[in-house]
Amino acid sequence: MTPRSGDLVVNRWRARFKGRDIPCSVGRAGITRDKAEGDGATPQGTYELSTILFRPDRISKCLLPARARPVRLYECWSDDPTDPGYNRLKRRHLRTTSPFGHERLVRPDPLYDLLVVVDYNRGPTIPGMGSAIFLHCWRQLRAPTQGCIAFERTDLIWIVSHADDRTRLIVKP
Repeated sequence: MTPRSGDLVVNRWRARFKGRDIPCSVGRAGITRDKAEGDGATPQGTYELSTILFRPDRISKCLLPARARPVRLYECWSDDPTDPGYNRLKRRHLRTTSPFGHERLVRPDPLYDLLVVVDYNRGPTIPGMGSAIFLHCWRQLRAPTQGCIAFERTDLIWIVSHADDRTRLIVKP
């Protein structure tokens, strides 16, 4: 697919957006066409960017677009292929345990201080094909992810503040 001028184009070591080259990191297993749950790879392809979530105790709302919303303590992302809510934002019960695996979105580390949901494996969702693919803050310069695409915090804030409803993510090998 041919990128449009407002698309975020990513390969293994960098992204290109609005005329800027931006360092990034991808999954520890690289970029793949055949994504599977837990394989550590970033899915190749073209995707929409949807929900923007942030930690209001760590990032100011004034730096973000109006559609960004605070993540709630009880929100999680289902990464369990046996869960009927697989690859979806869910409410977890704070006082009970769930029989399904999930990824907590409020973390003690800064990885999910700002995250953007990538519409990968979302319509229809195929169990086991991969879940929880986000743009998020990186642990350190080019540290690999579990399959997401990570950026330095200020670069991710800049991307989110300059993206619009037409911005697509294009992941190339």
